[in-house]
Amino acid sequence: MAILERRLDGDFYEILKRIEKGILEGSISATLEHSSDFYGVRTRCSVRVFERYSWIGRNRVSLSITLFQDERGDIYLSAITSGGSTACFFKINTVGEEALLDKLQELVPNNKE
Repeated sequence: MAILERRLDGDFYEILKRIEKGILEGSISATLEHSSDFYGVRTRCSVRVFERYSWIGRNRVSLSITLFQDERGDIYLSAITSGGSTACFFKINTVGEEALLDKLQELVPNNKE
């Protein structure tokens, strides 16, 4: 399991659109499994769960993304990968998870802080 957390600059919807498009176009086997959106008066939260096949690991890996904008307009990203291991009791061969997270890092702007 790998994690990426960032505070971002930009437009919430543009960042979300860039992430969705980039992940789906970044792999022939990538799919958007589910999505959920919540809105408050001055807040927004979008959750996306992607999956793709890892040719190296010969398994499917998932990427769960939460994009949140608070009442001040600050945008936060939390992304967690899962799957990608063929072992029964411990994690080995996490190359597929790391590659998926690397793709996301290419898509999001640098940390705001």
